[in-house]
Amino acid sequence: MIPLRDTIPSMRFPVVTLGLIVVNAFVFLLELVAGPRGLDTIFYQWGIVPCTYTTTCPARIRTPAGFMALAQHPNYLTLLSSMFLHGGWMHIIGNMWSLWIFGDNVEDRMGRTGFLCFYLLSGLAAGFLHIFFNASSRVPTVGASGAIAGVMGAYLLLFPHAKVMALVPIFIILQAIEIPAVIFLGFWFLTNLLSGIGSLAAHTGAGGVAWWAHIGGFLVGLLWALPLRRREGARSQQYYDDDDRRW
Repeated sequence: MIPLRDTIPSMRFPVVTLGLIVVNAFVFLLELVAGPRGLDTIFYQWGIVPCTYTTTCPARIRTPAGFMALAQHPNYLTLLSSMFLHGGWMHIIGNMWSLWIFGDNVEDRMGRTGFLCFYLLSGLAAGFLHIFFNASSRVPTVGASGAIAGVMGAYLLLFPHAKVMALVPIFIILQAIEIPAVIFLGFWFLTNLLSGIGSLAAHTGAGGVAWWAHIGGFLVGLLWALPLRRREGARSQQYYDDDDRRW
């Protein structure tokens, strides 16, 4: 399923959401300038390489750019820098499109400063969970997917009645269908969870999609949004109680 738009209009211009998209796009342009060989170096230096955090990396490995020395100690800055790197056009377009669809509404509810802190925390948590489940991996992990998964988790809790217009393959033909956000995001999380569990069973967690980063980010989004949802529910109940007393 490919999301096209949601049905909840934002109440104000999403400054932080747009700013994050611009920063990611700018960094991606720098990656293009670096070229394939330079890009390999960037990913290993600024992406998350799990074995550097568990000190299980060999001194050198062979990469498409040649032999490369691996750090023998963790560089915690990569937990942040990896969020702004992407592995290709489809990677960044897919991530930024999802951030644009779901980020504006979550920014509305959390406020600009709160949303930025939440976004970065979701990405950090996603990185830590990826390292935990892929402790010996030598493959650099890059992308904003973990942070955006957090945005999607928060959206699920804060806008349970929203709907998402998405392209769905029906008999090999893509059809635009309006789907409840609960179903769309719930299905997304379930497929990631099953894929993450499958990667552990098949011992394939060393590369490919960072399933556990997605799972970790999504769960942080749910937990972060839970108290906000409760506060809003309490305010709504107080409003109706006051209205009843007026009558």
